[in-house]
Amino acid sequence: MLNMENIGNEYFDDIIALLADMVRIPSFSREENQVADLVEKWLAARGLKPHRAGSNIWLDSDDISSERPGRETAGTILLNAHIDTVRPASGYTRDPFVPEMTDGKIYGLGTNDDGGSFAATLSAFLTLTSRPQKYRLIWSATAEEEVCGQGGIEAVFPLLGKIDLGIIGEPTKMEMAVAEKGLMVLDCISEGRSGHAAREEGINAIYRALPDIEWFRNYRFPKVSPYLGPVKMTVTQINAGTQHNIVPDRCSFVVDVRSNGMYSNPELLALIKSSVSCLVKERSTRLGSSHIDENHPIVSRAASLGVPMFGSSTTSNQTLSPFPTVKIGPGDSARSHTADEFIYIDEIRDGAEIYVSLLDGFDF
Repeated sequence: MLNMENIGNEYFDDIIALLADMVRIPSFSREENQVADLVEKWLAARGLKPHRAGSNIWLDSDDISSERPGRETAGTILLNAHIDTVRPASGYTRDPFVPEMTDGKIYGLGTNDDGGSFAATLSAFLTLTSRPQKYRLIWSATAEEEVCGQGGIEAVFPLLGKIDLGIIGEPTKMEMAVAEKGLMVLDCISEGRSGHAAREEGINAIYRALPDIEWFRNYRFPKVSPYLGPVKMTVTQINAGTQHNIVPDRCSFVVDVRSNGMYSNPELLALIKSSVSCLVKERSTRLGSSHIDENHPIVSRAASLGVPMFGSSTTSNQTLSPFPTVKIGPGDSARSHTADEFIYIDEIRDGAEIYVSLLDGFDF
């Protein structure tokens, strides 16, 4: 592992101090402007050249040095963490906006999700760009991740050029998610004809819906991910009828579909529509699943370092990225969105070291 003295302990401490300052500023999703101001000013004050779009900030290694061997063909890597938070849970015993450092931890809203990754990826970027690398490296701190908003990482992609690999910082205990489930919500409608319940009248829309509901319950798509398992479909809501003596002419139900990296959401949608008789309307296909090839160089590098790998059931900016990605970061997902959120400072330090070990001298 890289010794963090290579970037200077005083500089690492400076980044931790920045994280503490970020805790003091509420940065709920779509309300990140002030914390983005803080980050932008902090970077500029240290001679860096931050770029900004909305509440998204990024640094580009080409602004530091464009003298890279084979720079036209070596590829671009994106390091990403998000700066928005959820609202504090009701069980807080500490002020969520007052950072506290005790027992090697830093407490405060957003420290674990996603402040640890923010600090570790920034540290890694500064270390990696202090020495020659073949690839172009972009570090980004983006907004709206917690709500999958269109003003977040997706708004930045058109401004960055072609990205060949994304490393998404999230609290994974520095284990590497090589696959991530996607999400698609379907609104389904079965039509019938109303009539009096006491007579043999009408066509019951509930009964028409039952075979399709059973199909969603029982069907198994043939492609199964070694990390995420099968596609998961669950009927979660149903609504029909207006009163007890009227045969319902309409039955609507909602299906939660979790894709497994083996199918795109549009592929799944087409297969579903061809298999059921009800009307199917997707709310969105944006939140696709992610699945990186097991032979990708970043997977091979992680394996050589002994980094554990897994498939993630939680969504992140990985699901919005239209290029190969992995998800890895300091902290523990079990602490995310909980009261008295915290992260160990050594987790951030170790995370920065692992990022550098993964990327120093990396070649596609």
